[in-house]
Amino acid sequence: MTSQQSNKPRVGIFVDVQNIYYTCRESYGKNFDYNAFWRIMEQQYAIECAFAYAIYRGDEKQSQFQNILRAIGFEVKLKPFIQRRDGSAKGDWDVGITIDMLEQGKDLDKVILLSGDGDFALLVGHLKNQYNVPCDVYGADRLTAEVLKQSAEQFHLIDDQLLL
Repeated sequence: MTSQQSNKPRVGIFVDVQNIYYTCRESYGKNFDYNAFWRIMEQQYAIECAFAYAIYRGDEKQSQFQNILRAIGFEVKLKPFIQRRDGSAKGDWDVGITIDMLEQGKDLDKVILLSGDGDFALLVGHLKNQYNVPCDVYGADRLTAEVLKQSAEQFHLIDDQLLL
């Protein structure tokens, strides 16, 4: 770590990949620009850890995308896509993200969550109240739960500078 970086707040980045993909497609008809996001984060913070949580479907295009995330600097965590007998699907990372944010977050200056899922509001509040670690949230305005926006130290609207 350079001396310049050591003056920056230490952060962990946690990305709910499916949530960000679908909310950006639904809200803007575009994809999230992970390279632009990473550049912004690097300018402001010393990135201690960065996790991207995704679903593995065996799809070549998804595998290429996951390799791009790795090349940027993310550790990609995969969970298999499960198709239930009734036709419904399962494949969310809420518990895994929660465990990692609690484990990593207590040793950081700030946590950054990319998700609109209101289930994370309790976690964000816990990090702040128990460990005094603030959490910024990035999301699409109308598809980010109000309770999550309110529990965040700062809510950052995904806008054109973060879209492809």
